[in-house]
Amino acid sequence: MKVLQINTVYKTGGSTGRIVYDLKNVMESEGIDGYVAFGYGYSPDADESEKLFRIDTKTELLISKIRTKLIGHHGFDNVQETKRLLRWIDNIRPDIIHLHNIHNHYVNIDLLLRYIADKRIPCVLTMHDCWTFTGHCAYFDYSGCDKWETGCHHCPSLKDYPKTFAPIDPSAWNYEHKRNLFEPLNITFVSPSQWLCELQNLSFLKDKPCVVINNGVDADVFKPCGDAVKYQLGIDGKKMILAMASGFTKRKGIDSLLQLPSMLNDNEILVLVGVRPEQRKLLPKDKCIAVNRTNNVLELAEYYSAADVFINTTLEDNFPTTNIEALACGTPVITFNTGGSIESVLDGEVQTKDGQIIITNVGAIVPQKNISVLLDAVRKICKQGKKQYQVVCRNKALLHYEKVTQYEKYLLLYKNLMK
Repeated sequence: MKVLQINTVYKTGGSTGRIVYDLKNVMESEGIDGYVAFGYGYSPDADESEKLFRIDTKTELLISKIRTKLIGHHGFDNVQETKRLLRWIDNIRPDIIHLHNIHNHYVNIDLLLRYIADKRIPCVLTMHDCWTFTGHCAYFDYSGCDKWETGCHHCPSLKDYPKTFAPIDPSAWNYEHKRNLFEPLNITFVSPSQWLCELQNLSFLKDKPCVVINNGVDADVFKPCGDAVKYQLGIDGKKMILAMASGFTKRKGIDSLLQLPSMLNDNEILVLVGVRPEQRKLLPKDKCIAVNRTNNVLELAEYYSAADVFINTTLEDNFPTTNIEALACGTPVITFNTGGSIESVLDGEVQTKDGQIIITNVGAIVPQKNISVLLDAVRKICKQGKKQYQVVCRNKALLHYEKVTQYEKYLLLYKNLMK
């Protein structure tokens, strides 16, 4: 069996890049020929070039971004780049094509999806966000928009990703073209969360099958490894509240993270990982430590392990891998009540509801944007002590989210599609 994955990035550049890389390795360990076509950000060496295909050059990517910002038909540019890709696909002749993120300025979905339909290639698409069934946005919770259920128009999110300055709202055109392109495909949608699968069933894709396969975590990398980071940061003896900066976007809850340090006691400190140098000046000077962005997963595991609690202030999200990475390191997770972010914390294991706080055996769920309730949850969990949570959190990650177990579900899906 030959399986081709197509995604924005490969191996690095975000969680989807790691997912594609890990899934390819699991495929090949099971005797499946794994191929990957990706937009940009990685340069295959000579040994990899047979099975990896980089779609865009830096110049082509820049031109596509400019055109998209001016016109707004995101996903309908990159014509010549996509024709090159299709010639490469003709050569490898995959049995199944597995799509991941098909947005972010690197591929023309009109050419790609028509090709898949004409060749009658069974297709899987993992929805890492909501872009597949909207006329523009990747998420709509923050804007409170529900037009995607009946037909996009007058989009309130044109200045959000993928940002456009188009003089004419492109969302209605995009919406109808996506609907028409997906309709003839032999396609199965995969959602990392039950939340997104339920949304897909309300969209124009509702007649297509959707299955839930959670994101996976490498439990051999993300595991308890002590609290040496506290000594390195000079915060030994303090309660370390860990969070990911995630690009400093409002959608990811950066406003809440910037407010939190002013409310902390002297024995509490917020550690933000993923801060770019130019963003440091925006951070509070007191009770907040900024850590540079890193692709070193071993280093990330050390931060998760040292933390007393991991907080996720996202306001729009699917199934954050950061939550399950923290759990695998034995660290309890507190998340805002957002989309699929609550599923790895909730999962039928509620212990009690204390006011507005839902406390589970691996963390807590709190109302969105309520910083005082979030801090209350942090202190309740820290008071109980991390030792009470460590084993339970680790076991939950091993049982439900270990990456090989999750990715083998994809292999079973491929085999069923081949039948």
